Amino acid sequence: MRILNAKTVVLLAAAAAAAQAQTLVVTASNATSNQLLVYNTNASLVQTISTQGVGGVSGNAGGIATSGKQLAVVNFGSNSVALFERAGDGYQFSKNILAASSPVSVTYGNNHLYILGTTAVESHGIFSTGVSASPDGVSPLLIADGSAAQVGVLPGQLILTEKTNAIETVNLSADGAVIAPASMVANIPSNVNTPFGLVTRGNDAYVTIAHANEISLVRNDDVLTVTGSGTQMAPCWLALDGAFLFSSNSPSMSISRYAVYGAEIVQDAAVAATLNGDPTDIAYANRLIAVIDGSGALSHLSVFNVDEDGNLTLKGSTTISGAANGAAVVPAQN
Repeated sequence: MRILNAKTVVLLAAAAAAAQAQTLVVTASNATSNQLLVYNTNASLVQTISTQGVGGVSGNAGGIATSGKQLAVVNFGSNSVALFERAGDGYQFSKNILAASSPVSVTYGNNHLYILGTTAVESHGIFSTGVSASPDGVSPLLIADGSAAQVGVLPGQLILTEKTNAIETVNLSADGAVIAPASMVANIPSNVNTPFGLVTRGNDAYVTIAHANEISLVRNDDVLTVTGSGTQMAPCWLALDGAFLFSSNSPSMSISRYAVYGAEIVQDAAVAATLNGDPTDIAYANRLIAVIDGSGALSHLSVFNVDEDGNLTLKGSTTISGAANGAAVVPAQN
């Protein structure tokens, strides 16, 4: 029989723990003492950790972003973004970086972290030592009245929304830094009323026009297609899974499913799932959808399985005290 020394046992135990690391779902308490809330896919809480900042953001999506083992959370009230590093089935706090204006939405791409604030959008390079505390590019928003909602990444560009009827793009340098002022996309519908959430893939950005009950497709700085939300009111936030686009709708408290192909957006199911309150964010990964919704002083996290036909089955749900903000599904890390 082979006898293992203590060092070998420790290494094998660490390898086994890493191999068992699970898919996680995260949100933030958004409270005065903001906290990252980490759940398993059954919506059971596995970790609570301080962001070392102040919450208070609303009317936005993308308040949490992940890339590999990195995670970013907006601290709206303290004008900062908290950075975390994944460690097994939880996270370790790394640092806070100051933003040019109160942050509402974050996203990763092009070896950068992008931060959308109430008056500006900015880029922070990512190096071996982590995310740079200093931006390598900042652009003011066109309206900058505090209504900024979400930012996403396109090839060579960022796309962002301001709820005061603006869908904007900002050009990036070859290495991913913000280099140009924001400009309005062309052919925004004449009835545009409150652009809210968006999701991007390749050259395409799907953008909700919440109070007009519409979803639009933006490609190459141009609105190509606009589709109504039918019986469901105020599509706000979006998630994309292959041929299916999912919108969370407030005040209908529902999720709708659309088929998307080419320049087409076709509603496939007006109500693919129902929610407990008004949705504030939706996220997709690993055939799972996570939704945060709110009703009164409570929020709810709902996690759904997504099958190959885009059908949603509730996997787990939980109630959260306060107005939680942001959602992300984080694949298992080995």
